[in-house]
Amino acid sequence: MRLVHRPWRLAAEAFALLAAAVVAFPLYWMVLSAFKPAGEIQSDTPRPWTLAPSLDSLRRVFQQEEFGRYFLNSLFVAGSVVVLSALIAFLAATAVTRFKFRFRTTLLIMFLVAQMVPVEALTIPLFFQMRDFGLLNTLGALILPHLAFSLPFAIWMLRGFVKAVPEALEEAALIDGASRTRFLWQILFPLVFPGLVATSVFSFISTWNDFLFAKSFIISDTSQSTLPMALLLFFKPEENDWGGIMAASTVMTVPVLVFFVLVQRRLVSGLGGAVKD
Repeated sequence: MRLVHRPWRLAAEAFALLAAAVVAFPLYWMVLSAFKPAGEIQSDTPRPWTLAPSLDSLRRVFQQEEFGRYFLNSLFVAGSVVVLSALIAFLAATAVTRFKFRFRTTLLIMFLVAQMVPVEALTIPLFFQMRDFGLLNTLGALILPHLAFSLPFAIWMLRGFVKAVPEALEEAALIDGASRTRFLWQILFPLVFPGLVATSVFSFISTWNDFLFAKSFIISDTSQSTLPMALLLFFKPEENDWGGIMAASTVMTVPVLVFFVLVQRRLVSGLGGAVKD
């Protein structure tokens, strides 16, 4: 049987490697272009390698006066959305799982419906809402919409983790004298933490890479812009600085990779379902 299945296994592994190469090639080309000299980037015969790597593109990126501020703004916005969405989603998932109340099913369906609405369709209404709240040209105009879009997915995902924790565990904790609050934070929270990590990855990536809201809600105060807006600095009317664009994109990708490395173990257990009866 092993001999029979081996060709299929080799074919599956070859297909997986091919798919990985196809997915990784744009990332490789981006990093390569960030280190290519200007002459090779603008060449009519591009090559998938360079024999004369250069740091000129990266140097131009870091010489931009506002680049550091954009980076800190993105870090603050993404970090705020991750922390707030994890906290609110955990409490909401616990409420819709452990407590019975009217319209609970309706509420869960509304979470699904919210995920189906395109972001582009809500940009204009959100713009007027941020204007009425007085949040235009502030980081709050970026935090609140991303928080609202992250919560439905996070609540739905964490609901399964909370539901997987046996109610007998909560009853045993209450019998031993633990309050509901103590059970919530000292017992339930650590058990569903892998799920929180998985939802945090989604929140972090969607917020970190956002360009639409940053372009729509930050109109005049460029000091409140985020890192994706830094790419516009290298788009020029006479000629685009593709080396700077690729270098800035590479710098933008590094925090995402670092975040993945830090949470990879929790992420795998979270996606696989770490809570068991």
